[in-house]
Amino acid sequence: MAGQNPRTVEEARGFVAHVESLFMPWNIDGLLAGFTEDCVVKFGDLPELKGKAALEKLFRGRMERQKDYRLKKEFRALMGDKIANYWEGWWEDRLTGKKMRGRGVEVWTMRDGKIAVWEAAFNANEVGGPSAMGVV
Repeated sequence: MAGQNPRTVEEARGFVAHVESLFMPWNIDGLLAGFTEDCVVKFGDLPELKGKAALEKLFRGRMERQKDYRLKKEFRALMGDKIANYWEGWWEDRLTGKKMRGRGVEVWTMRDGKIAVWEAAFNANEVGGPSAMGVV
């Protein structure tokens, strides 16, 4: 399937599972190999990132901050060149020592079997703490 986008639900589900596996432990080279050179990343509230160098900086920054990062991704949809997934993650914040949890939704636009656009919307908060959204 190298160089070819997932065409079936099973292929897309396998791609999502493969990406999940690269985060535990952090395999930055493996993660970067799954993106196009000119990738665009719209990740939470960060400014839009362009290219693998910017993406590598994001991954390395997260790896340094998120101690014992654990991740669960669940495939949600395949439509043409787009794959959607839901994820939940858990880690300890190295700066504060607090246990954290995040969850969100991602849409990947694929090109030639790699992620060309990564759009991620999510929330992260201290485990057991009040909602970061201000809702009880």
